[in-house]
Amino acid sequence: MLCVGRLRGFGARAGALPSQWAGQGSLQAGIRARRVSTSWSPVGAAFNVKPQGSRLDLFGERRGLFGVPELSAPEGFHTAQEEALRKTELLVDRACSTPPGPQTVLIFDELSDSLCRVADLADFVKIAHPEPAFREAAEEACRSIGTVVEKLNTNVDLYQSLQKLLADKKLVDSLDPETRRVAELFMFDFEISGIHLDKEKRKRAVDLNVKILDLSSTFLMGTNFPNKIEKHLLPEHIRHNFTSAGDHIIIDGLHAEAPDDLVREAAYKIFLYPNAGQLKCLEELLSSRDLLAKLVGYATFSHRALQGTIAKNPETVMQFLEKLSDKLSERTLKDFAMIREMKMKLNPQNSEVMPWDPPYYSGVIRAERYNIEPSLYCPFFSLGACMEGLNILLNRLLGISLYAEQPAKGEVWSEDVRKLAVVHESEGLLGYIYCDFFQRADKPHQDCHFTIRGGRLKEDGDYQLPVVVLMLNLPRSSRSSPTLLTPGMMENLFHEMGHAMHSMLGRTRYQHVTGTRCPTDFAEVPSILMEYFANDYRVVNQFARHYQTGQPLPKTMVSRLCESKKVCAAADMQLQVFYATLDQIYHGKHPLRNSTTDILKETQEKFYGLPYVPNTAWQLRFSHLVGYGAKYYSYLMSRAVASMVWKECFLQDPFNRAAGERYRREMLAHGGGREPMLMVEGMLQKCPSVDDFVSALVSDLDLDFETFLMDSE
Repeated sequence: MLCVGRLRGFGARAGALPSQWAGQGSLQAGIRARRVSTSWSPVGAAFNVKPQGSRLDLFGERRGLFGVPELSAPEGFHTAQEEALRKTELLVDRACSTPPGPQTVLIFDELSDSLCRVADLADFVKIAHPEPAFREAAEEACRSIGTVVEKLNTNVDLYQSLQKLLADKKLVDSLDPETRRVAELFMFDFEISGIHLDKEKRKRAVDLNVKILDLSSTFLMGTNFPNKIEKHLLPEHIRHNFTSAGDHIIIDGLHAEAPDDLVREAAYKIFLYPNAGQLKCLEELLSSRDLLAKLVGYATFSHRALQGTIAKNPETVMQFLEKLSDKLSERTLKDFAMIREMKMKLNPQNSEVMPWDPPYYSGVIRAERYNIEPSLYCPFFSLGACMEGLNILLNRLLGISLYAEQPAKGEVWSEDVRKLAVVHESEGLLGYIYCDFFQRADKPHQDCHFTIRGGRLKEDGDYQLPVVVLMLNLPRSSRSSPTLLTPGMMENLFHEMGHAMHSMLGRTRYQHVTGTRCPTDFAEVPSILMEYFANDYRVVNQFARHYQTGQPLPKTMVSRLCESKKVCAAADMQLQVFYATLDQIYHGKHPLRNSTTDILKETQEKFYGLPYVPNTAWQLRFSHLVGYGAKYYSYLMSRAVASMVWKECFLQDPFNRAAGERYRREMLAHGGGREPMLMVEGMLQKCPSVDDFVSALVSDLDLDFETFLMDSE
């Protein structure tokens, strides 16, 4: 998962990427190779030993979080934000007084960078730092920077300095493609704030933006809020599965893996019981988004949200989802029949397949057909071995090595955070990855990638190195064994490292489009592609060794694992199609033709096939409507692209260096600085159609992994 800042415009972009790679044109000349450090150590060993913490540095200078001197104490956030605001004022003056030209875009990007360097860092610290004082100071910094961003997005003088550039055709034609795209992205952010409108409409746009932010926050909180029911209404024999509170039972989730059908049914019906306040909040959020989109010149919110994406418009998204649904329908029916058969076997009294059944019964079928108990695999996937596997893969594909570096005192927020230097064989140091991999109290239960500092070419010709955090929730090592990963954890590690490599290699001139700051339906391509490597025996065989005996993971075990993932995979994908379609309808033409619940019922029956359960409102738990409004389809689209790249370029040889270099040059290097479809075309050497995307996804369901696993012998 990609974590993105919430700020628009001059804050972190929730979807704009960087530009030309450091091997092209003027950027190459401006970047000096970084020297190799003698303090680096091999990555595999570093993750299989206990951290040495700060014992090595008892008398060293305290450097502050991420090496930022001010952040050695929570109060430092105030200092950092004040410095950023001072710099912002100077840059705004410069932008408004500089004649229009490429320099205008550079100043805008520096302005964006000065705010992002505080906002991105604070966005991470406010959720991940173990100390409340740091979290609160970071939260306050986020609020302050957010206020400044909103003011900048409505600064008419600033807007006009950019408009003068983009209105001058001769000047625009003289800009290189990346600079032009970045200028257009800044203009896009201005216009969503309604700055191009008259004073009255502009005020309405600002008010709607504020209202949408508040409604989003309220809705998001409501998606996780538990429901309660009086104890006597639940059968006595299932009450122990839930939390009690006096005379009530608290239901805080779907309990999708519970073996008892009645427990899953009760959880589904109670947790998804509609809440009137949450329903009103969703309706207001959708209608406010629609009003804002229309106010700034779009037919629907979906049309606005899909600007600059691979899909480009909602018509293409719906075509993609409808064609995919048609191709999946027969396979999905077979999956439901298989689930029905298993349910009948285990529960003959009631074999109708209900929406609370697929996650549990597909797991039962998987376990029965393929012996894939995670505990059989874990001993082969020690964290150190997996990190070494990533190192081998990146080295052979891209000439990149990962080295562990001892952080200075105060540089990390927990003693078990590891710092990795990312080093290219000829270009030297590319950036840093902080690995926050282990479980701890109050840490969010999510695997994700955070940009802390974006890369950019500085005025002095040096390159500002990117800094990212990878957050996982892995078990700690014990006295008798290192940290051992399940196959799912190993795949997630590869996925998140895909995002990190995008950040390291998206070496653009402008930080506004650096690394993963690209359109949402392209941002997951590098991470999903890494999952294909993680499931290929030729890759796994390089590192999967039993931590006690050194025995390699047998090929048959990898084969079983890959085949097991196809069990009920069509039904799983069909569910994603249903969610994505629902998202498109909610953000399509308004006023909506029906209530959000009636639309859910119709869409579920048409695009999923399992019956709607009366008095439930799943949409009120659909948290992705906030961060991925009108873009939920993106994961399916990214997977389609990743699948095509894998089959065309890496299936024959996952270590093909020429394909790796092409992947870097055509896809990773540009961040958000080039149109995503141009990057896809450059990599595949053809322009894929909607049918190509659909075929790629469907063929994955049938892929006989055994075929190419055996080819590697």
